[in-house]
Order: sequence, then C-alpha cells, then structure tokens
Amino acid sequence: MPQDSPPLIQIAYPEPGFQLRTLEGGRMIWDQVRKKYVRLTPEEWVRQNFLHYLISVKGYPASLMAIEKELRVGTLRKRGDIVVYQRALPWMIVECKAPDIEINEKTLRQILAYNVGLPARYLILTNGRHTYGIRRKGATAAFVDILPEYDSPGDLKV
Repeated sequence: MPQDSPPLIQIAYPEPGFQLRTLEGGRMIWDQVRKKYVRLTPEEWVRQNFLHYLISVKGYPASLMAIEKELRVGTLRKRGDIVVYQRALPWMIVECKAPDIEINEKTLRQILAYNVGLPARYLILTNGRHTYGIRRKGATAAFVDILPEYDSPGDLKV
C-alpha cells in the first residue's frame, strides 16, 4: 500500500515445524486444518504460517476454520483463503498472497467483494511480510493494528 497506508498488524510468526514431503514430483506441506498434504506454493507458505499463528499464538480453534471456502460474488464463484467462524457465523476472512505480491487497492477490493458474498466482522490481508486488517461494524469499517482475540464477545454481530 502507499506510504500513507493504514497501520500494519505486527505478526511475530513462531517457528512452525511444518511437515514437508515430496510427492508426485512436487513439494507438499501438511495442512493441520484440512488434515492433508497440499501443494507448497508461495501463497500456501503464507497461508500455513498465518494459520499456525492464528492457532498456536492467538488461540483460534482450528475446528472453526475453513480453508479455500467457496463463496459467491454475484454470479462468480470465488474462494476465501481462510474463514474463521464464531457461533456458526463467518467472523473473519483472511486473504493470503505470495510474499512477492503487493497488498494494494486491488487486493483490498478483492476481499471487500468476498465480504459481500460472506459478511464477516474482520477482513485480513497478508502476504506474510505485511498484514492489514479491517473491522466492520454495521455500515462502517476501520483499519485495525492488531488481530482480535478470538473470544471477543462484542464482535459477534456484523
């Protein structure tokens, strides 16, 4: 984002200890949420690190997360990288990009469009190096500089 960009969310990623293997001619990484090996791409590396952070540092329950959740944006079918649920409602959508992809207005528009198809309180954009967050409340939205605690009781209604 430009120099006058919103505040960054500071993420101190822990050492993940990922399970990696080579299968079918490619590198694979174990996804603890989907419970399977998935192809290791730069975007997947960011997603797995962010998932590990949400689960092991922030205490978000893996059982209430969906990975590559299909959603509709108009007549198009899209996939949200990470959707975190709270009380069976979508609470947070995370859009992950490869580390060399800039988080900019285009990526912001992408997650805002996803939010039309799947309204959530929090929208997070990350490329692993830079992470931005938006908190929605009714018709208003504001950038945030920290990730919310999972059990924030005031965050249940969008």
